Amino acid sequence: MANGSTTTGTASATETATETATATATESTATAAPRTEVRRPALSPSRAGDFKQCPLLYRFRAVDRLPETPTKAQVRGTLVHSVLERLFALPRGGRTPETARELLRPTWSELSEESPEWMEIFTDPVSAEEVAEWLTSAEKLLDSYFELEDPRTLSPEACELHVETELDSGVLLRGYIDRLDVAPTGEIRVVDYKTGAAPRLIGEAKAMFQMKFYAVVLWRLRGVVPRQLKLLYLSDGQALAYTPDEPELARFERTLEAIWQAILRAGRTGDFRPNPSKLCGWCSHQDLCPSFGGTPPDYPGWPEPDPGEESALDRAD
Repeated sequence: MANGSTTTGTASATETATETATATATESTATAAPRTEVRRPALSPSRAGDFKQCPLLYRFRAVDRLPETPTKAQVRGTLVHSVLERLFALPRGGRTPETARELLRPTWSELSEESPEWMEIFTDPVSAEEVAEWLTSAEKLLDSYFELEDPRTLSPEACELHVETELDSGVLLRGYIDRLDVAPTGEIRVVDYKTGAAPRLIGEAKAMFQMKFYAVVLWRLRGVVPRQLKLLYLSDGQALAYTPDEPELARFERTLEAIWQAILRAGRTGDFRPNPSKLCGWCSHQDLCPSFGGTPPDYPGWPEPDPGEESALDRAD
């Protein structure tokens, strides 16, 4: 196994409180010298998927880092993910539909305070009616979750788990897993919540790419191939389970290595080409895309890409 592999996540409310207290104590005794550590560029499932879908989209997001206005569906997905994370931090008996609904509004208050620009998704941010209607749509996704599984019967090892590993080739992989379940026998299940409205066939292919990415990271971190990759589609109340095997993950690892090498080649020359598809309808950068008559900004150069951290919006769907 390569060096420098790490995992961090939310396993329980007690552990979270302990970690917070420890972090506070550490900060209070630390010196005032600023941290200068620069994280190595890494490949995340979102950015790998971007390059696979459209190299120019990868450039806009990871190199140019152009701002994007989130959609109501994206922010709603972030909200639902956050509520489910908080739900699993509670004792089993408290993980009820009623509790999830009670968590919804205070969680949104916190998220919107942390990211006030998210209020721009509403036509009239001060319209209580519009916000209430949107929150009701999030409530329906939570209700759908409870139709798919009973969280009172589950004991996840972690939620929103940060994972990072370096492959033997030197490619650094980094991402966040919605939920990791580990059986007493050691079998691993990776669970991901899907809340968006993307076309099912297209969205399913992207989701499975993401899940295999996580499976490779866990395989390299723990030496165990996950027993199951499980997608929970909250919009239509369906679940999809897949069982990978070691030869398949070895092939997928080579795919990720090839994607990273292609990114590096494009980075050296600035040759990030558009790849028009049905997904262009969801792109925020059509006015800068040659396929739509636009002109990209001057290439800022390499090697200062995004370090590979996925945003909350990336992880939401």
